[in-house]
Amino acid sequence: MSLLSHLVQRRLKLAAPPTRDLVVERDLRVPMPDGVDLLADRWAPKSGGEGLPTAVFRSPYGRAGVVGTILARPLAERGYQVLIQSTRGGFGSGGTLDPKRQEREDGLATLDWTVKQPWFGDAIVLVGLSYLGYSQWAVADRLPSQVKAMIPQVTESALSLEFLREDGMSLETPFGWGVLVATQELPLALLRKPAQAKKTARALYTLPLNQADIAALGHRSDYIQDILAHDARSPRWTGFDHRDRVADVTVPVSSIGGWYDVFLPGQLRDFQVLQQAGRPARLTIGPWTHAEFTNALVNEAVEFGLPHARGEEPPHRAPVRLYMMGEDTWRDFESWPPSGYSPRPFHLGAHGALLADQPEESAPDQYRYDPADPTPAVGGARTVKDCGRVDNSALEARPDVLTYTTPTLDEDVEIVGEVSAEIWFRSSLPHADVFVRLCDVDPDGRSHNICDGLTSLTDADELTCATVSLWPTAYRFKQGHRIRVQVSSGAFPRYARNPGTGEPLATATTLRAADQSVHHDPAHPSAIILPVRERH
Repeated sequence: MSLLSHLVQRRLKLAAPPTRDLVVERDLRVPMPDGVDLLADRWAPKSGGEGLPTAVFRSPYGRAGVVGTILARPLAERGYQVLIQSTRGGFGSGGTLDPKRQEREDGLATLDWTVKQPWFGDAIVLVGLSYLGYSQWAVADRLPSQVKAMIPQVTESALSLEFLREDGMSLETPFGWGVLVATQELPLALLRKPAQAKKTARALYTLPLNQADIAALGHRSDYIQDILAHDARSPRWTGFDHRDRVADVTVPVSSIGGWYDVFLPGQLRDFQVLQQAGRPARLTIGPWTHAEFTNALVNEAVEFGLPHARGEEPPHRAPVRLYMMGEDTWRDFESWPPSGYSPRPFHLGAHGALLADQPEESAPDQYRYDPADPTPAVGGARTVKDCGRVDNSALEARPDVLTYTTPTLDEDVEIVGEVSAEIWFRSSLPHADVFVRLCDVDPDGRSHNICDGLTSLTDADELTCATVSLWPTAYRFKQGHRIRVQVSSGAFPRYARNPGTGEPLATATTLRAADQSVHHDPAHPSAIILPVRERH
C-alpha cells in the first residue's frame, strides 16, 4: 500500500483490512452498443479475488490517483473486487464528453458486460458519490438480477437540474464543475488546481456571464454555455432527469448525505419516494459538506452492501440515522421526515426581533441591494473551500443583510425536518431575489449558519409573500443560545446575482441596484417555519 493510501485510510479512520495485497488490471475495454469502448480498471485481492462481489463505480474523474485510493482500494481490501470505469469521453474512454447524456445506455451496457466476465461471481453492488451516485440512478429501474444493492452518496436522481431552476439559479457549483471537467486532464492539473480555482472565482464576476468560460479557461465550453443559457425545463436536458426511475428500484438502497451538501434536498426527495413505494431503503445524514472525506461510504459498502451481495441480512438498524447538530449525537428514526415534529412559525418583528407570537404593528425594514457589490456567499452548501458551518459575524454586519433574533432560550429547541420561510417583500424593481438563512447564536454572540435557501421573484415591485425553501436539517438549539434569521437578496457566487433588469443571466450587462423592504405586521406576518419537536 502506498503512503497516500495509508494516510487516506488513517484520515478516514478505517479499521485494518483483511488484506493489503492487491492486483490491478488496467485499461480493460468495455464495448458500448454504438461501437465505442470505455476503459475500466479491476482491483482485486491477489489471492481469491475472482468470484467476490463486484463493486461497480462509473466515474468522470479518472481511475487512478485519489479516485483509486479513496474508492477502489479500500473496498478491494475488504471483501470486494472493484470495477472502476471512466465514463464516455474522458481518461482514455472513447466517444465525446457530454456530461450526463449517456449514463443510462453506457451504464446498462457496462453491467451487462460485467456479469459475463470470467472473474465475475454472482453479485454486484453499485457504489459511488456525487456523479458516481447519479450514474446509479440512471440505470436503477433496469438492473440485472445480479445487482443486489445500491449505495449512492451525496447525490440525487436529477443531479444538476436543481441548480438550473428558473426561480433561483445556482452559479458557482455548475460553473465550477464545468471548469473542472474541462481542465482535469491537462498536464499538471492537480498542481494547477489552486491557481485555477482563483481564476474561476474571478471569472464569475464577468459580464456578460456567457464570457465567463473564456475568462476561466481561455476558450469556450459548450457545457458552460448551455448551463448559462438553458434552465431546468429546457429540452437541452431531456433524458438527464431520472426521478421517475426511483420508485421502480427493487434492490435495497442505502443513501448517505450531508446536512451541508449541495444535493441534500433531492437526495431526501428520492428517499421519500422509496419509502412511499415500500422499497427497502435506509438513510444516513451526517454533518458533512459535499466533498468532505468520511468513512461512511466504505463502512456502508461493507456493513450493508456485502451482506446483501451474499444473500444475508445486514445488521439491524433504524431506517433513518441522522446526526443531530448542536447536540453532536447520532439519532435513529423510522422515516423522513420523522414523526413527532410539527411546523411552528417564528415571526419576524420590529427592531430585529424573532417572535414565537404574532407580530405587532410595525414599519417595514429596508435595505439596498447592489449587484455590483453583491451580498457574498459565506459557508453553507457549497463545493468550495469556504463551505459548511462558519462564523457569520462579518456577513451580518453588512447593511444589505437584515437579522431577526429570539431572546435567549430558556430551554432547548429541537428541530428535525423541512424548513421554509414566508417573507412579505417588496422591491423598487420587478426582478429581485430573497435569500433566507437560519443561524444559531451562541452565548458569546457568534452566529453560525444551519441552513438556507433562495428564490427569485418577477413581480417584486408589488408586495409579495415570497416562499423560500431552505435546506432540511436536524438541529438542537441549546438553552442559553438564540435563534437567528437572516434576510437578504443574494449569496454570490453560490447563486447568480440578480441584475435587477429582467435580462437573461447569460447575456445581462446592466446591473441595477434596488431598494428592498421586508414587512412584518399582522397583515403581513413574515416568518420562518421550523419543524419543532412536540412536547408530550
